[in-house]
Amino acid sequence: MALNQETIKNLSTLARLRLPQEREEKILSDLQSILDWVEQLKEVNIDGVEPLVSVTQGDAPMRQDEVTDGGLQKELMMNAPEEIQGFYVVPKVVK
Repeated sequence: MALNQETIKNLSTLARLRLPQEREEKILSDLQSILDWVEQLKEVNIDGVEPLVSVTQGDAPMRQDEVTDGGLQKELMMNAPEEIQGFYVVPKVVK
């Protein structure tokens, strides 16, 4: 697919971009390079290749949901600079 200055102006209008005229040539070149690369992808043989729904194969392993209290309160409170009845004490931030 060949691009021209008119296509670039139309694309910039659709994208609501203001392109300086001196940059149009560079953008035209860059977009043409991208389109040429996409054309190369069409040459790849994909016969027998199933489309991917996800990048991971198969389903994620599942586990049973179990409600717990975590059992780590003592270990977590070791990091607290101050605690009261198992809760972090923090400075008041709302006036």
